[in-house]
Amino acid sequence: MPPKLERQAMPAQDARKRRKNFNEVALGYTEELALAEAKRCLGCKNSKCRQGCPVDIDIKVFIEVIRKKDYAGALRIIKEKNNLPAICGRVCPQETQCEEYCILSKKDKPVAIGRLERFVADWVIDKKIKEEIPQAVIKKNKKVAVIGSGPAGLTCAADLSKLGYAVTVFEGLHASGGVLRYGIPEFRLPKHILDIEVDFIQKLGVNIALNIVVGKTKTVEDLRQEGFEAFFVGTGAGLPYFLEIPGENLNGVYSANEFLTRVNLMKAYKFPEYDTPVVIGNKACVIGAGNVAMDSARAALRLGAEEVTIVYRRSVKEMPARIEEIEHAKEEGIKFHLLTAPLRILGDKFGRVKALICIKNKLGEPDASGRRRPVPIAGSEFELLSETVICAIGQGPNPLLLSTLPDLKLNKRGNVVVDHNLMTSIPGVFAGGDIVTGAATVIEAMGAGKHAAEKIDSYLKNKQFP
Repeated sequence: MPPKLERQAMPAQDARKRRKNFNEVALGYTEELALAEAKRCLGCKNSKCRQGCPVDIDIKVFIEVIRKKDYAGALRIIKEKNNLPAICGRVCPQETQCEEYCILSKKDKPVAIGRLERFVADWVIDKKIKEEIPQAVIKKNKKVAVIGSGPAGLTCAADLSKLGYAVTVFEGLHASGGVLRYGIPEFRLPKHILDIEVDFIQKLGVNIALNIVVGKTKTVEDLRQEGFEAFFVGTGAGLPYFLEIPGENLNGVYSANEFLTRVNLMKAYKFPEYDTPVVIGNKACVIGAGNVAMDSARAALRLGAEEVTIVYRRSVKEMPARIEEIEHAKEEGIKFHLLTAPLRILGDKFGRVKALICIKNKLGEPDASGRRRPVPIAGSEFELLSETVICAIGQGPNPLLLSTLPDLKLNKRGNVVVDHNLMTSIPGVFAGGDIVTGAATVIEAMGAGKHAAEKIDSYLKNKQFP
């Protein structure tokens, strides 16, 4: 019986060094590590890992091709389904998707599918291999507008371009990428990687129009007059939620959305080269325990805070962030106040944050989410000194475009209502990603973009669906 092959660890920057810089933390597999990890794949006849992939990558086959050392070939297989592999290999939660279905996970650690995906994408980039650009077999004389250049919009646009449609992506900001650019820090997703992936999509024939806020600069009706026959709304969940506690109007209180946008899109991490500083102070508190909270806490540390604390109302078991992100945060010295809820924020005489008043919790019965409900413990209030408070407790749908479409049906949370074809209540207008589901993962948004492209194609061919 052959010896058991251990899952290959991901090389990473030393925690003592990386907490002081914005360079990428996970360094990627070497060729030797990638080949060793690829050998762990059992090549199952009925490979279930593919069932866990929202964009349906033929995982078994691309790993087989890696084992033959044909890395460019492996990337071609991935790109048949996924136009953003270097991004997905870095930020997608494979442990709860494709890797969860890996047969090895029954008794051992699953194959590191995401790390292998990143390896082949990075290998092609590093070797400066010129990729073959797929061309549509038949060019269709029909225009499609994609509103929002996040993962859902980019994926929908790329797939429609491959089908021969003339696609324009409308982006309200001065750079494309949506949450990939403004929401995920440089140390997890370097901007040059995003730029390379977006450049590939543009080479497919997708036009990206920046600084156009659909609903303000142009309306959907304006675009109809310009000849667009179908629309995909992928504007994401950009409306931050707040705690609704006293003191949230003090200077030094940020939503995670504003904080990460300043750091990422406005390059505050390169101050003074870019004149957009974020004043952190010596101590910062981040409310929440998802990936956005971890990103915010780790960014605050790198911006100069001496002490950063995660404040979360439940226990570590209920934390929604990826285990890898929690571990990285702990390695970097982020503190955790668990079973703790904020009550109010205190300010000094200048209107700046000086402390967070919290209360300890215990866990009660499960709530609607299936997680045990936090119950405050009377008399357990305490004070956390802090000069910055970042609220990372979730986001709602971006209302800007939606408010200009009175016939668009929304649910009680403000998300767009769609049918099984991702068609909204307005004929010819489709939607997908966080604007429909609420905040989810990058790869789930991409899956929605692929589904929408397929249905838009059917709609434009037949004005009906199969």
